[in-house]
Amino acid sequence: MYSFLRFPNFRTKALTLSYDDGVIFDERLMKICNENGLKCTFNINSGWYGMGRHLPLDAAVALYKNSGHEVAVHGVRHLSLAEVSKTEGMWDILADRGAHEETYGCIVRGMAYANGSYNDEAVETLKACGIVYGRTVKSSESFAIPTDWLRLEPTCHHTNPRLQELLDEFLEDKPVRFAHQTRPKLFYLWGHSYEFNDKDNWDIIENFAKKAGNREDVWYATNIEVYDYVKAFDGLLFGVNGKRVKNPTATDIWICVHGKEVFVPAGAEVEIN
Repeated sequence: MYSFLRFPNFRTKALTLSYDDGVIFDERLMKICNENGLKCTFNINSGWYGMGRHLPLDAAVALYKNSGHEVAVHGVRHLSLAEVSKTEGMWDILADRGAHEETYGCIVRGMAYANGSYNDEAVETLKACGIVYGRTVKSSESFAIPTDWLRLEPTCHHTNPRLQELLDEFLEDKPVRFAHQTRPKLFYLWGHSYEFNDKDNWDIIENFAKKAGNREDVWYATNIEVYDYVKAFDGLLFGVNGKRVKNPTATDIWICVHGKEVFVPAGAEVEIN
């Protein structure tokens, strides 16, 4: 489905991170990300500021606001959506979303399911709350571009025994006969930063970031940036003979059509020779 899709500057690889709960160890995680050019989405419970190992509100604002990383919903009370009423679940999401938007001065449209708990009713609740993607805890161990964004499966958790194998596979460039045979790949890593502290294994994310980061052939983006880019690609309009393409969105898009790389600026119509 997404064989024509290319990430900015015709890259075929994109990488994003998603870390939950808004704990004090996010400071070290963000430092690692920044040093290696990685982008992370931090899923925060606005009702837990200052509780236990959760960042106090002022420290959270200092860390996340205008950081270049994304703040997303994780439930004001971290409720398991599949185990509560629809009304309670909707409140948990909307209250969290509203708090984040007031606190961080941005529009919040993404989330990670608290406790990995969701069902079909929870998905409908997300839609009603204006949430466009919901990350699950089910590892796909693949790099496929998501198609069901409200049941979003990450590539893997950082403790996955195949982590290094998957990263090597993601980073490799297999020779292909035709450029259009190169399908885009998305590596989506998730976890909790407190796990690195509790298990004394910060080397996992440090080594991952060092190997995966600061590469010219990888686009580093937050979850919502990936979502918005893919949806803009979905919005492209092609002529019946495939020789023209129009981009009605406000996002520049890069594609590869039958081996030809084509840049389609926002709002432009382009001829494909």
